[in-house]
Amino acid sequence: MSLLKYESELREPLVDGNKTYHQVTEDIISPIEAKPTRAWWIGFSISVALLCFGVYSVYRETAYGIGQWNITRTVGWGWDITNFVWWIGIGHAGTLISAILLLFRQGWRTGVNRAAEAMTIFAVICAGQFPIFHMGRVWMGFFVFPYPNTRGPLWPNFNSALLWDVFAVSTYFTISLLFWYTGLLPDLATVRDRAKTKFRKMFYGLASFGWTGSTKHWQRQESLALVLAGLATPLVLSVHTIVSFDFATSVIPGWHTTIFPPYFVAGAIFSGFAMVQSLLIITRKILHLEDYITIGHIEAMNKVIVLTGSIVGCAYLTELFVAWYSGNPYEWWAFRENRVNIFSPYGWAYYGMMFCNVVSPQLFWSRRLRRNVMFTFFMSVIINVGMWFERFVIIVTSIFRDFLPSSWSIYYSPSIWEIGFYLGTFGLFFTLYFLFAKFFPVIAVAEIKHVLKTSGESYKEEMGKMERMDTMTFVSEEVGESHH
Repeated sequence: MSLLKYESELREPLVDGNKTYHQVTEDIISPIEAKPTRAWWIGFSISVALLCFGVYSVYRETAYGIGQWNITRTVGWGWDITNFVWWIGIGHAGTLISAILLLFRQGWRTGVNRAAEAMTIFAVICAGQFPIFHMGRVWMGFFVFPYPNTRGPLWPNFNSALLWDVFAVSTYFTISLLFWYTGLLPDLATVRDRAKTKFRKMFYGLASFGWTGSTKHWQRQESLALVLAGLATPLVLSVHTIVSFDFATSVIPGWHTTIFPPYFVAGAIFSGFAMVQSLLIITRKILHLEDYITIGHIEAMNKVIVLTGSIVGCAYLTELFVAWYSGNPYEWWAFRENRVNIFSPYGWAYYGMMFCNVVSPQLFWSRRLRRNVMFTFFMSVIINVGMWFERFVIIVTSIFRDFLPSSWSIYYSPSIWEIGFYLGTFGLFFTLYFLFAKFFPVIAVAEIKHVLKTSGESYKEEMGKMERMDTMTFVSEEVGESHH
C-alpha cells in the first residue's frame, strides 16, 4: 500500500490549508519583517509600565529593607516564595512539550514547542529573582554560593533543600536555553537570507552561527537536540521535586508530607500547560497563525490539562486523608482548622484552590468545550489563578499560626511593594515575550515543513484519494481473479 509511511486519515491534520513550503515560510517569517502593529505596541507598553513599577518596588525593598513587605513574626515566607514556586511551575510545560514529546515522536508538538520553550526561559528568569531579593541584603548574596573561600567554617549548608534549588534551577535554565536556541538556528538562518538591510543581515547572521543547511549541520543539530532532550527529561521531574523539598524536608504541620514531590510535578505541568494555552491563543490570533496552531493542538493540550488536574485533585484528597489517618493531632489540626474550615482566616484560599484546580478542569471531558478557543482561554486563566492559590495555601496557612498562640492574631496580607514586585515580574515576562514574538519565529518553520508532507491537510487529502484508488484497484483485481 502506498500510504504506509503516512499518518492515518482519521488523525487531524497538524497544518490546515493548502500550504506549500514557500507559503509556510511566508506565513511565519513575514511578521518578523513587518513593522510592529498597533496591538503589539499597546501590549509592549503595558508590559514595560508594569516592569517599571516592579523595578521601583524592588528598589524600595532593597533601599529601605525587607520591612517594606508585610511579612510577620510567623509568615516569613509570604507572597515572595509563593510567587517563586508559581513561576517555576509555569516554566515546566516548555521543556515537557519540547523534550519529552520529541523523544516520544509526538507530531503535534511542532506548532507549539517554540513559544513554550521561550516561556520556560522567561518564567525561570522571573522566578530566580524572588529568593535573591528575599535575602534582604542582596549585595551579600555571594555568601550562599558554594565556592572555595577564606571564611573558614562559613560554608553553605549542603543538607539544605534551598541550596539544592540553586543547582536544580540553574541547570534547568541552562539546558532549556541551549535546547531552545539550538532549535532556532535553522529559522534564524532563514530570516538572515531574507533580510533586506545590512544590520538585519549582520544581526541574524551572527545569531545563526553561520548555519548553511548542509547535511552535516542538520545531522549535528538533530543529534544535539536528542542529547539535550535526554538531559532535560529528568530535569522536568527533578526541578519541582527539589522545590517541594523546601517544604517536605521540614517538620512544620502541613508541610511534612511525602506526597509533595509527585504532586508538585503534576501541578507544575498543569499550570505550565495552562499558561502555554493563554499565550498561544493570543499569539495565533494576533499573528494570524490559526493554520499552524490548530484546534487539534489546543485540544491535545487540554487533554494533558484534564489529566494533570485530576492527578492534582487526587493528591489534595490524599493529603487530607493522610493528615486525618496518621493520628497526628497537629497535622490534622493544621488541615482541619487552617484550611478546610471555611470560616478560618484563609478558608477562602483553600476553597478557591479546590474549585479552580479540581472542579473546573473536569469540564474538559467534553470534546466541544476542549475545542472551544474562548472557553479554553478563560479556563487557562482560572487554572493559573488556582495554582497560585495552591502555593499560597501551602505556605501561608501552614505557618500563620505557629507554636505560640500569642502570634495568632496577626493576619498576613501583602504590602503594595510585594504586589508591585509580582506585577513587575509579569511586566518582565511579557516584555521578553513581546520582543521574542517580534524578532524571532514563534513557530519552528523547519519542523512544520518536516511534518507538512505527512500531516498537512492538503497532503493528507491527496494521499487519502490515492489510498482509496489503490484499494479500489486491489479489490477489482481480486474480483477479476475470482471470476476467472
